[in-house]
Amino acid sequence: MTASPPLVTVFGSLHYDIMVEAPDRPRKGETVTGHAWHPKCGGKGGNQAVSAARAGVRAAMIGAVGDDDFGRTLLDNLDRWGVDRRSVREASGAGSGMSVAIFDDSGDYGAVIVSGSNLTLSEKDIAEAAELIAQTAVLLLQNEVPEAANIAAARAVKAQGGRVLLNAAPARKLSAELIALTDIVIVNAIEAEFLAGVPVVDTLEGAANAAGMLGSYPAAIVTAGGEGVAYRDRDGQAFALPAMPVKVISTHGAGDEFVGAFAAGLARGQPVEAALAAANAAAALLVATPERERGGP
Repeated sequence: MTASPPLVTVFGSLHYDIMVEAPDRPRKGETVTGHAWHPKCGGKGGNQAVSAARAGVRAAMIGAVGDDDFGRTLLDNLDRWGVDRRSVREASGAGSGMSVAIFDDSGDYGAVIVSGSNLTLSEKDIAEAAELIAQTAVLLLQNEVPEAANIAAARAVKAQGGRVLLNAAPARKLSAELIALTDIVIVNAIEAEFLAGVPVVDTLEGAANAAGMLGSYPAAIVTAGGEGVAYRDRDGQAFALPAMPVKVISTHGAGDEFVGAFAAGLARGQPVEAALAAANAAAALLVATPERERGGP
């Protein structure tokens, strides 16, 4: 009998994104004339689930959408990428999560999110996904849902012998309980600075130093955008990998692509360094691909 492929389960957010292209992002009180706009399915959770599926493992999503057009589009997108979304609930009385992102001519962006249905996630959603949790090799968490729900998900997966990855974004204070349940924390320089409580330089050397400061976690990964990524764990393993040189078209979603691809590598049993190299390659390919060619809703 052939064993089932490893499963990456993502517990997190789903957002319907509206992407705006403009020469620059507006300052307070300023109106900027944009070039174009288009919709996209996102949310850190949704993005990471799609990334893991693209990387060739079984991927499942536990989340919530509203009873609206945005929610139906988000579900259709998970289906299109082959993500198991049987544990994505329709939240009564709550609109789907959404965001507006404004991209400037350099490819950088700023965004505003409205969490909506994502804030209804709770321990009950984990209990109702017990069959999925039991099969999970790697659980991915982020900070776009209530922390109590993240703790419930992490506790359930750890009890079944799975690994827990926390992409601690957006940055917020984390409880000792969630930290204790996390096997690897993944952050960028800004988030590392928030968690470590000291300034972090957004360079490969700065990422390596920051990873060393996150000693309350068994292992830490700190990304430095186009510079690369650094890793450190309590066993003394530490290394840094430079980013792959590419022409950057858009950085939007690069972090989520990296995280999903890394989780897929771990689920397949790859060593950490190999999984990080594959994640670097996946992120490089994404940032070099125009938004409109990435596959919309």
